Formats: sequence, C-alpha cells, structure tokens
Amino acid sequence: MKLSKNFYLSEFLVSQYATRHGIKNEPPAAHLVRLKYLVANVLQPVRDKFGPVIISSGYRSKELNAAIGGSVTSQHSIGEAADFEVPGLDNKKLADWIKDNLKFDQLILEFYKDGDPNSGWVHCSYAEGDNRKECLRASKVDGKTKYTQGW
Repeated sequence: MKLSKNFYLSEFLVSQYATRHGIKNEPPAAHLVRLKYLVANVLQPVRDKFGPVIISSGYRSKELNAAIGGSVTSQHSIGEAADFEVPGLDNKKLADWIKDNLKFDQLILEFYKDGDPNSGWVHCSYAEGDNRKECLRASKVDGKTKYTQGW
C-alpha cells in the first residue's frame, strides 16, 4: 500500500525481531491514518528536500514494542513515529532542518556523536492536532538512555 508518492506501508512494518518471533506487526485502521499524517507532514517533506530516506524503525504493534523493551507510551505503537536517516546527510543537520522547517510532536537526535555525521539516527513523531515541538537528545549514560533538552 502506497502512503505517499515515495513511501510504502511495507517500509514501516519491517522487523527482523517480529519475523523471528512470529509477532504480527500490522496497524489497525486508526494507526494507518496516523502513519499517513506522519508521512505527509514529516517524511515526505524530508524526502522532497534531501532524497531517499531509510526507515530503521517505523510502526510497532503493542506486542512487538513490548517484546523489544520499548516504552509503553511509544508513539511508534500508534503510528505516529519513525526512526530514520538520509544517506550521506549528517543526522544533526537533518534534525536541525526538521526543527526549523516542519511541524512535529517530538524530535529526538538519538545516540549522535559530535564529529561523526553518520552516528545515531533521527526519531520524529507527528500527532494530528496539537504538536509539542519538543526537541531532545538521547545518549547512553552508565548504560542507560538519558534524554536532555535540545542537542
């Protein structure tokens, strides 16, 4: 199923973990609508500006999200979030462009190392209606993920 001129639903459902463990990872209709909003408002504009987008984590069913240890409030589980990169583009520059140009709910520069443009990835969510425009950076501190404001 095509979500936009450049994105297909299958890109958001790929999970090696789900395949290995027989976990169903298909969104119900309400989550599919949210995925379409995410694509229209974040991912397609990124694609239009920078070229191909690689989605490393898209939709996660509640069962899949729990199995991989995801947050119980993860927007991935309701079709509102994706983790992604643009090949050849510094992830911080990608996050900066999204922050300055798009409407979003939460934008996280995850596990980025200053000076290493290919490190980490960008997490972005979009919620139809009010969006917080919250910008965070995720990093590992003493083996645990720590979130700080901005990057």
